[in-house]
Amino acid sequence: MLDDPPLLTIKAGFTRPDPAHVAALKGAQTSHLVDALDGRGALDWTIKPCDPANASFVGVAVTCHAYPADNLALFGAMEIAQPGDVIMCANDSYRLTALVGDLVAGMMKNAGLAALVTDGLARDRAGIVAAGLPLFCAGIVPNSPAKNGPGSVGLPVTIGGVPVSSGDVIVGDPDGVVVVPQAILEATIRRLRDVQAAELKAEAMVKAGAKMTASAAALLKSPRVLRL
Repeated sequence: MLDDPPLLTIKAGFTRPDPAHVAALKGAQTSHLVDALDGRGALDWTIKPCDPANASFVGVAVTCHAYPADNLALFGAMEIAQPGDVIMCANDSYRLTALVGDLVAGMMKNAGLAALVTDGLARDRAGIVAAGLPLFCAGIVPNSPAKNGPGSVGLPVTIGGVPVSSGDVIVGDPDGVVVVPQAILEATIRRLRDVQAAELKAEAMVKAGAKMTASAAALLKSPRVLRL
C-alpha cells in the first residue's frame, strides 16, 4: 500500500426500498425466504443471535466494514442509519477481540435500529440481552476493540459468505439471517407467497399422516435410482 487509507470512508446516500415492500417481509420465516431465493441467501451458520428469544426482525441494510480489532466503522454506520435499519458490519470474521458490547447495543436500541449483524464477535452478552436489540454475531469474547480505523460505511461488503449492499432488505429469526437484494425484492415477495402457500399444504399433509412427499416417492421409483 503506497499511502495509509483514511481512518473512515463514508458513502451516506443509497436508494432505499419501498417501505411497503420491507413490511411485506415482516414475520417471514427465514427458511421460507431462502426457498424463495432458490435455496440461498442465508449467512453462514456460525452467525447466530445472542438472544434466540429476541431474534426476529426485518429492516433495510446499512453496511460497514470494520478492520480486525477495530470498530470505528460501526459508529460511522450508526451516524447515518435511520430508525428501522439493520447495521450489517463485516469484520473479516476476526476472532480475537469483540466488535461490539452491551453499551453500543443499547445506543442502537435507543436510536430505533432494528438489529446488528456481524461476522465478528460480541461481548457482555447479558447486557446485550437486557438492551433488547436483536444482535447476531459469530460468538462471545471479553476482549475489546480499538477505534482507530480504517474502515468503510455504505459500501458493498460480504458477511457470512453473502454479498450485502446498503438498501438490501435483511430478515432474521432464531435460525439465522437472510439477505434479500433490493434488485429482486419485489420478485422475492411474490415467490415467498407461493412458498408459504405450499408450506401450509405440506404441513397439513404431515398432520394428516403423510410419510413421504409425492416428489420424493416418484423419484425413488424412477430409473434414476439404482437398486442392487
